[in-house]
Amino acid sequence: MKVTVAICTHNRAKDTGEAIESILTQNFDKKAIEIIVIDNRSTDHTAQVVNDLRRRHGPRVRYILENKLGLSVARNRAIREANGEFILFLDDDALASSHWVQHIVDVFERDPVIGCVGGKIDPVWEAAEPDWIPEEYRSVFTILDYSNGVKEMPSPSIPYGANVAFRMSVFDHIKPFREDLGRVGNNLLSSEESELIARLREKYKVYYTSYASVRHKIAKERTTKKWFLKRIFWQGVSDAVKRQDKSVAAVAKHTIRMMQAVGSLSFTIFQNKKFIRQIVKICYRNGSLVGILRYNGRG
Repeated sequence: MKVTVAICTHNRAKDTGEAIESILTQNFDKKAIEIIVIDNRSTDHTAQVVNDLRRRHGPRVRYILENKLGLSVARNRAIREANGEFILFLDDDALASSHWVQHIVDVFERDPVIGCVGGKIDPVWEAAEPDWIPEEYRSVFTILDYSNGVKEMPSPSIPYGANVAFRMSVFDHIKPFREDLGRVGNNLLSSEESELIARLREKYKVYYTSYASVRHKIAKERTTKKWFLKRIFWQGVSDAVKRQDKSVAAVAKHTIRMMQAVGSLSFTIFQNKKFIRQIVKICYRNGSLVGILRYNGRG
């Protein structure tokens, strides 16, 4: 088997079905692709949707129930179940372009030292894109347009999980996703991809191709300031958990910088984007403190 496409999902039956359909219509040898759906304890009709597609398209579509909740748990289950030479992760709310698989494989086959390949992620806004989002924070919505063509991604640049692939043999040498990172239920813990790719870079190269694009749906409820600031808060938590730094110096640094941002608020209150940038700093530092004091204290 050449390619395993893994779709990890939680309560997105309709979107998952559409994601699978985008793989079934790929311009690639159908016998060389398997699709595995890791159902991470969904309570909707995900199983029915996937199994209906399996009945129509045969064993190339596989349904696997993973009862332990967590995106990293689901992704690691996909790695264990995969039969492909390459494993391509596609978000359950993303749609692959028709040559997506071919372009990813083409990059891997350039050089055996390429261990990770990512591609372009174009947003599909359910509502209009908010005009208050500072440009440097658009990536929070899993939007990626790194470059034109095929290029190596030097550190700290990384592909995003909605459109990222790995050479399966890399997992013979490194551990997969850290399960203390990544989303679990309704929390927005993240950074599991950046942590894994940082370890992968010790032996392998990371590449990007703009030709292997996907369209990523952004639900209306994710375009509110409430969701945006919640996501920033959880990024702070995630970074603190990833670093595992519980020192007094780390607590002091985040506290001081949060208070500096609070102090700057009154000077930016009538400048919408500058005001939001200060709120972002407060939310991020607050999340970092929570990550240090709560999550890093678990053992």
